Amino acid sequence: MKHILALLLSLTAASVAAEGEGWISLFDGKTLSGWHANENEKTFSVRDGEIVVLGDRSHLFYEGPAGQHDFKNFEFKAEVMTKPGANSGVYFHTQFQPSGWPERGYEVQVNNTHKDPKKTAGLYGIKDNFEAPAKDGEWFTLTIKVEGRHIVTTVNGKVISDYIEEESPSRPANFKLRVLSHGTFALQGHDPGSEVHYRNLFVKILP
Repeated sequence: MKHILALLLSLTAASVAAEGEGWISLFDGKTLSGWHANENEKTFSVRDGEIVVLGDRSHLFYEGPAGQHDFKNFEFKAEVMTKPGANSGVYFHTQFQPSGWPERGYEVQVNNTHKDPKKTAGLYGIKDNFEAPAKDGEWFTLTIKVEGRHIVTTVNGKVISDYIEEESPSRPANFKLRVLSHGTFALQGHDPGSEVHYRNLFVKILP
């Protein structure tokens, strides 16, 4: 009982502090209200104030009230913990699709020890990062900031990707929609062997 009370108090304190600085919560810590999974709903669950991602490939799209789930310039932050061999990602400027890997928007990779050499906080397939900036089993803070054509990602305050999209970016056919526009966020369930936890997800809308 004490553990549960302490957890609730910490989540409440984090939420109040964040919202006081212009941050808006994307996750209530108790349910997946405002989120919509596509292929496999069972891949996503809520446990101890965390979104647990574990199961077959699926993507969880934010469809809640913040920003009418349509963001252009923003700051996003979340606490993330990967388990050994896990792979996931955070998409932005994307939109709901019923199946497959999201075609629209950028994916910020979440992977510290999965066999894929592209590691956490890289812009997948566009500006990749090949050195894990965090360890499995430990919480780290991931941030994404988009202003105009400028994208910056950080892990625990360290800049990992700093990228300015070209005016007419050249993309391979399978990434032709991986460009800046506007849209929502999505969390990736990559495969049945990947377990990743997310908590304290917030967005700050920028001009």
